[in-house]
Amino acid sequence: MSARATPAAADTERALYEVRRKIYPRAVTGWYARWRWALVWITQLVFYGLPWLTWGTRPAVLFDLEARRFFLFGLVLYPQDFIYLTALLVISALGLFLFTAVAGRLWCGYACPQTVYTEIFMWIERRIEGDRVARMRLDRAPASTAKIARKAAKHAAWFGIALWTGITFVGYFTPIDQLLAGIVTLTLGPWQSFWVLFYGFATWGNAGFMREQVCKYMCPYARFQSVMFDKDTMVITYDRERGEPRGSRSRKADPASLGLGSCVDCDVCVHVCPTGIDIRDGLQIECIGCAACIDGCDQVMDRMGYARGLIRYTTQNALDNKLDRRAIWRRVLRPRVLVYSAVLLAITIAVFTHLALRAPLKADVMRDSALGREVENGMIENSYRVQITNPSERTRRFRIVAGGIDTVFIVGDDEFDVEAAGVRMVPVSARIEPEHGTRGSNPIAFRVEAVDDASVAVEAHSTFFVPR
Repeated sequence: MSARATPAAADTERALYEVRRKIYPRAVTGWYARWRWALVWITQLVFYGLPWLTWGTRPAVLFDLEARRFFLFGLVLYPQDFIYLTALLVISALGLFLFTAVAGRLWCGYACPQTVYTEIFMWIERRIEGDRVARMRLDRAPASTAKIARKAAKHAAWFGIALWTGITFVGYFTPIDQLLAGIVTLTLGPWQSFWVLFYGFATWGNAGFMREQVCKYMCPYARFQSVMFDKDTMVITYDRERGEPRGSRSRKADPASLGLGSCVDCDVCVHVCPTGIDIRDGLQIECIGCAACIDGCDQVMDRMGYARGLIRYTTQNALDNKLDRRAIWRRVLRPRVLVYSAVLLAITIAVFTHLALRAPLKADVMRDSALGREVENGMIENSYRVQITNPSERTRRFRIVAGGIDTVFIVGDDEFDVEAAGVRMVPVSARIEPEHGTRGSNPIAFRVEAVDDASVAVEAHSTFFVPR
């Protein structure tokens, strides 16, 4: 380090090369902690529960990559429906932008899988090793039977949850009952085995060991979130004007007579922070917006008999201009938020409308040969292959009818059975009278309709070639 380096530069250089210091977050209760745990329960009930739901005789949610079919309750999607996945990603991104513009990193603090599993793993850690001070003492203590037993119990519980998480993840791609049967009988395929172990190991490592490192160094969201913030974004903020100068004092002391602010410098906000930052230093990219510091500070304010809100959700404009809560919420409906909301609403309506109105079956036509041929009685025949996709949940019989050219008709079989949620490629030959059609290519249409319901129909277009 240069002899002329400033203290700030020295601190920055030290931070860049400093070995990670383990963070021991303290347990905290409060309104925001209850919200975090509510989101933990909701997200995990959905994640762990969906693979077990059935829809008729099949799983309600299954991404069957081998058969290239994707089941979402009563909806059956195919690779050609990739546009819906694109739309879902766009909706998710716009939703993230909207929530961030309104109230900062809500996703990170309450619903991100990294946050959720870290919360679960820390809960297990506290139950087995104790709260913050007890864990610090245990880590500093020399190796002993009791220490090894506690560590082993903790990692066994972590590993059990991580492994079940890996099994559940793969259960979205392989029916969960078949997956468990394969595990019990040791007949699980290599890819299923790999992904169960990989996803389980990733959960164990990220939530058990890396924790805040994932948020600080691996996740890109913290790096670009600032472009979605403005002075009317609700963020977790320390009220410096009210809190400073900080200092310890007795509960009965009058802070004004001591020349002190409301902050008692207890460092509870630092002790409860899962990323180990001090919110009193201002907004930082390491802050995931979990609001644990708000709950911790409010508890201290209650004990001291001071008003809550020394650390709170507020905006930069509210602090600068002394705005009340009503004025803060009036500023929520600003142009950025309105644009995000309008675009998000429009895309969501468009996607669900398209899903509701999409054709109840699909058909694609491919020519078997670029040329037509002359057959008996001078008729002209062209051969095709028609791919029929039946997205319904039962086997159906479909009829193929040709049109677009006078006298055109199908030769041979024109009715075919397609299994439930299945795809079938069928050969079709079409003929016309020799005096109809012009030489060269002629447009032709194939109507595919359900035999039992003519309203379930779709048209596929191709060309009919008449030899010159």
